[in-house]
Amino acid sequence: MNFLKRVAVIVFIAVLSACTTVTKLEGEQVVHDRLAVRVPEAWNKINDPWSAEPYDTWTQEGLPLDQLRLWGGVKSGDPLVEKPMVFFRFYGEKDPRVPTFRAGMSSEKLVNLFEQLYANAGAVRITKVEPTVFAGEKGVRFEFALNRRGDDLQLRGVGWLAVKDEKLYAATFMAPQLHFFGRILPMAEAVVNTARIKG
Repeated sequence: MNFLKRVAVIVFIAVLSACTTVTKLEGEQVVHDRLAVRVPEAWNKINDPWSAEPYDTWTQEGLPLDQLRLWGGVKSGDPLVEKPMVFFRFYGEKDPRVPTFRAGMSSEKLVNLFEQLYANAGAVRITKVEPTVFAGEKGVRFEFALNRRGDDLQLRGVGWLAVKDEKLYAATFMAPQLHFFGRILPMAEAVVNTARIKG
């Protein structure tokens, strides 16, 4: 990428960052009008007016250090993340692939969607998969390790998911393995354990 393109990308990212706001969350919260949770200890919600992500992002210490993501009813055929904007494309280059939920997917394939999602940040390894109840429905709990690209930081993560009426409901929590993961995970679990599907 030449110098002018790099400058344009940096300026664009700085403008987007300036528009991001943080809201303190307490009490009952509803994600995408479908997934209700109670917040026993305050979290910070990241609000980005430029983003149409199908999930909410919450944090305790800031996004580089921890993040709890909540998906409230992803419809069949919809992606788990917003398709990234592509500003520069080489000849013949295709759009980046994004993990997309399809009704009828097996538990293994559902977990694989989240593995693909986090693989954009670095090398991911699923370390555990087990049945659970999430949002009042039979679902799956999975654990993963992530070696973040760029700074080689070792992160650990946990995910919960369930499908009801051909819609995917999910939550993931991720933080650096040392110090933050063990300290903040119980706070994330306290939120996730209250999840219920509205309607």
